[in-house]
Amino acid sequence: MDRDILTLGVSRIVETLARGELTSVEVTGAFLKRLESLQKTVVPMAAIWQEKALRMATASDQRRARKRPLSPFDGLPVTLKENMDVEGHDSSLGVEAHMRKPAKRDAVAVQMLREAGCVFLGKSNVSQLLLFHESVNPFFGRTVNPYDPARTPGGSSGGEAAAIAAFGSPGGLGTDVGGSIRVPAHFCGIAGLKPTVDRLSCLGAGTALPGQEFVRGQVGPLARTVDDLTTLMRILDPVRASQHDPRVPPLPFGNPERVGVSGMRIGYFWEDEILEPSTAVVRAVQRAVNVLQDAGAVLVPFRPPVARELIFTYLAGLSSDGGATVEEQLGKGPADRNLSVLRAMARLPSPLKRLAAAGMDYLKEPLLPEMLRNMGSKTVAEYWKLTVRARAIQADAHRAWREAGIQAVVCPPHATPALPHDASRDFTLAAAFSMRYSFLNYPAGVVPVTRVRPGETERHKCEGRLAKRAAAVDRGSEGLPVGVQVAAWPWREDLVLAVMKAVESRVKDDEGFPRLETV
Repeated sequence: MDRDILTLGVSRIVETLARGELTSVEVTGAFLKRLESLQKTVVPMAAIWQEKALRMATASDQRRARKRPLSPFDGLPVTLKENMDVEGHDSSLGVEAHMRKPAKRDAVAVQMLREAGCVFLGKSNVSQLLLFHESVNPFFGRTVNPYDPARTPGGSSGGEAAAIAAFGSPGGLGTDVGGSIRVPAHFCGIAGLKPTVDRLSCLGAGTALPGQEFVRGQVGPLARTVDDLTTLMRILDPVRASQHDPRVPPLPFGNPERVGVSGMRIGYFWEDEILEPSTAVVRAVQRAVNVLQDAGAVLVPFRPPVARELIFTYLAGLSSDGGATVEEQLGKGPADRNLSVLRAMARLPSPLKRLAAAGMDYLKEPLLPEMLRNMGSKTVAEYWKLTVRARAIQADAHRAWREAGIQAVVCPPHATPALPHDASRDFTLAAAFSMRYSFLNYPAGVVPVTRVRPGETERHKCEGRLAKRAAAVDRGSEGLPVGVQVAAWPWREDLVLAVMKAVESRVKDDEGFPRLETV
């Protein structure tokens, strides 16, 4: 019975609860048991709330027995990324200074789930300060990828993705400022959505850089299927959220089922001027292009403008305080070693930075000198000029979409499959595909497509440190999941989900579609 329950997704659980085929206590108990067993292997959770979850489930069953459910979603169990405020619990981001400081109230997104009657199973693990694409920190340990324990599930929402992929949760909430939902979804073979900023409320969602609004993070759902993402978006109702958060426009979430893919003009690309993607990543995009064409869409090659400048402007803006905020939060507490390169680059004095960049130029090292020159402390005047340039880049990107006549784009979420542990510290630029749509503030999601095949684990071009790192990642990657990213105009999450659904519906029966064989 437990195994049958665990394979149910969000939407199916909602249906079975409504029909009375299962109780919330039965469903919640099965997932709690699974999470406890995963703690010994995958370790996806910062906390598991056995008693709390069963109390919430019991209350839900009692409401349904009285025929007074709070919503159609009453009794649905979910997990929450560790940085989401839940009244009475820490949101530490894996940092000592934030421990033992329980939240006084729920994050607005958590409040939406609570008001709908959802059951909270616990909090999932994160990268320390949410700043790198792994899920490890000195306090909650390391979360591993369910497909390969030698690989990471990504970050910073990697604990959430791993729990869902390994059937420890039907779905839940993450946050994303540069791929933190989309990269873990890609690495773990599940679906994830980063909405437009302020589509859902971010009040009460902790961040490493409070006050940084150059590129803002966004709360979004993760689940095993696109339909489940849609269900979670409906629970998080922006109209209701706008009553609690003035930054959320009271605009209803569109229905993806009313969006027709046939005749839609969609751009595609798999090169971003940063890093050549893995063979399997390219094949996944090509497969998505083919199935969308079969569905009647018009697919056109699209070359994103100012790709390099966009990414380096993104990094320049986020590091404008010279790393002071990160250092303040870490204090004298332990720091994860995956933060070491970013911390060093942000703190390096300008003369030494110029010297190091010149040395890399002399050695003909691509990309890294430019990254080094852009990162670090800025004066207020420099920051304002950077913001002006950022807005101009965004306008150029919008103009390019209009001129191409495209409504959406299909591309990689990351240059490679899942990384070996501790490989993220000097591999930030591999996530440029996801960073792009955070910078532009376009909604973007990831849907699983395939797995790495034999013969796709070797690279032939390995010029420069970044390409050599990518080659090392590719080696031994056979069998790892690979997803594709879909982006659309701001506020068109319904369009993103409709395109993702069109891809999913045609690839889910492919040989090699990401799916764990046993529960």
